Amino acid sequence: MHVFVLDACSKDHTVQFARGAGAEVVQREWTDFVDARRFALTHVQTPWVLMLDADEALDDVLREAITDAGPEVDGYRVRRTTYFCGKPMRLWSGEPLLRLFKPGRVRLETSPPSGAEAALHERWVSDGPVGDLRGTLLHYSYPDATAYRTKFARYTGIEAEGSRASLPGLLAAVARGVLRFAYFLFVKGALLDGPGGIYVAYRSATYPVAVAWKALRR
Repeated sequence: MHVFVLDACSKDHTVQFARGAGAEVVQREWTDFVDARRFALTHVQTPWVLMLDADEALDDVLREAITDAGPEVDGYRVRRTTYFCGKPMRLWSGEPLLRLFKPGRVRLETSPPSGAEAALHERWVSDGPVGDLRGTLLHYSYPDATAYRTKFARYTGIEAEGSRASLPGLLAAVARGVLRFAYFLFVKGALLDGPGGIYVAYRSATYPVAVAWKALRR
């Protein structure tokens, strides 16, 4: 098994630990999410690729499912659940992502929530047959509210740079945000996750509003 780690010149012990575990490590200054993934893929020559972020982990069921996966399809979707302050969020559970695939059979697309042109919220896509794996990809992206706010500010800022400033667009985003908040709370079950779920639902609903507001203030 070949393990490749792309490190954006981190200041911690990532490189030391990865190389100690036998991984090939390349350090490269950060550009953007799409470019980083495409660059990483050029360094993998194996017939199949499993691509993970640094804050993701496989549960035991998914690990076994990957080992048992057959070659009859071009890729496999996994189901990701994101944690907030140590707790899995219903709003962010069961997200389907193509992460195990044949390198030459996929492409990378972006789909920012605000509709802006931005190199983030990227997903691998295949036009060929794709299967589904049992188990869960665990996403520990937000250990606390500060980490969430930092990422929220960074992502909305990036999207705002690729958005057209529009007061009608801002007002429309506010109107949609009210409906999205209610949908996240009651349909997606965020209300059942308590204060953390309500906070995540509010922030997620108002994400496009923040993008539109920042675009106007540029």
